[in-house]
Amino acid sequence: MHPKFISFVAVLLGALISFGLHAQPYPHKPISLVVPQAAGGTNDIVARLIAPAFGESIGASVVVENRPGAGGNIGTQSVARSPKDGYTLLLTINSAQAINPALYKNPGFDPVNDFVPLYYVGATPYVLVSPPGSPYKTLAEVVAAAKKRPGELSYASAGNGTISHLLGAMLNTSAGIDMQHIPYKGVAPAINDVLGGQVPLAFASLPSALNYIKAGKLQAIAISSAKRSSAAPEIPTIAETYPDCVGEVWVAIFAPSGISPEITKKVQIAMDKVMARADVREKLTAQGLDLQPVNPNRLMNLLKEELAKWARIVKASGAQLD
Repeated sequence: MHPKFISFVAVLLGALISFGLHAQPYPHKPISLVVPQAAGGTNDIVARLIAPAFGESIGASVVVENRPGAGGNIGTQSVARSPKDGYTLLLTINSAQAINPALYKNPGFDPVNDFVPLYYVGATPYVLVSPPGSPYKTLAEVVAAAKKRPGELSYASAGNGTISHLLGAMLNTSAGIDMQHIPYKGVAPAINDVLGGQVPLAFASLPSALNYIKAGKLQAIAISSAKRSSAAPEIPTIAETYPDCVGEVWVAIFAPSGISPEITKKVQIAMDKVMARADVREKLTAQGLDLQPVNPNRLMNLLKEELAKWARIVKASGAQLD
């Protein structure tokens, strides 16, 4: 057989195989759901609650991947630069998507132009907590102590520039106090040090702290939403005393821009089925999430609104990271 003919056949077979692979309907392999924070945070908890149902609904295994670092920038950037084929999705929170662009000189991604909003999952407040036996059981006691000893009372957060950090800065401004901020690399180590008595207070997302509160391992002082949470209605809001001190974390799924409308629609239909499941909704609401629906266009507008809001707060706080 002539060598040129053999070469032609090989090329043709390669092309046919390649076409066959690309012609397979989405999804035909596992989907990575990237969480750009460490384990234990709000979006990690949400990702692990919805991933099995999402996999069943869309017809492929869904693997949760934690890619923490630089306040969420590393994982977010990795998704922005990933193939636009629907196999790498971002399950993120507004602190990474809406605050980091103001906090970092170069976060490594454009939150609006590098991503397509796919699905809004829900929102939840933060809660100011103290360890059992602490003298700080109410917001009034915290403020009184901070005024009595300016600059001495400290609070932990999930890291510089996170909502848990900026809520402390907002409370400082609203109450006219000077609590010192202690940043941690994620909410889990911050909570651990409050449990261990190394730091007297912390702002933590309600899902990350609720089990500790219910078990009596943490005292809930006040939450950061405009109204009380249905998951813990006994906890007062900060806004009941300081109406301008409000901040929530929302969780949403994004894809790198350039993804096809067909794949976008498949993900959205699959997630609609997930969020219609009573068992999934019960688990999410038990964690303190408000599951009000938000369509993708509204999600993009919400992102733009929060980019402007948090840019003002970051500037006022003086926080800046390279």
